[in-house]
Amino acid sequence: MTEPERIVQRGLWFDEMTVGTVYEHRPGRTVTEADNVLFTTLTMNTQALHLDAAYSVDTAFGERLVNSMWTLSTLVGLSVAQLTQGTIVANLGFSEISFPKPMLHGDTLYGETVIADKRESASRPGEGVVTFEHTGRNQHGDVVARAVRKTLVRMAPAS
Repeated sequence: MTEPERIVQRGLWFDEMTVGTVYEHRPGRTVTEADNVLFTTLTMNTQALHLDAAYSVDTAFGERLVNSMWTLSTLVGLSVAQLTQGTIVANLGFSEISFPKPMLHGDTLYGETVIADKRESASRPGEGVVTFEHTGRNQHGDVVARAVRKTLVRMAPAS
């Protein structure tokens, strides 16, 4: 009996990434009140905007806001299976992070990533630096987060 072909789910090797390609990450992730409270307290962020419903009623938004670090973390997380699962060596840094609109309890975050730039590493053979531009949108299509992220990604293993 012949063994079946086995396929392991993974992200993309450096060689498979093309500058300018846009990846849409689905499914989205709906944020709950519990998500926000747990993330906020887990990260020791005591900001009343995230935790205190009575306080938040009198703010410009009239309700608690989802912790923007949850939004950023989840935006990057949405991209992992499609882009970097098992192929990333390291995150090198983030820049140009912005949150044009807040996320609220019950909103759904959808992500997309553009391969903005890539180059072979000068100091690490078999690896390359890839720049991702992540954009998060809510269920209405409003941009709620943007971030530029540099990563170190492995090249495809030799056959």
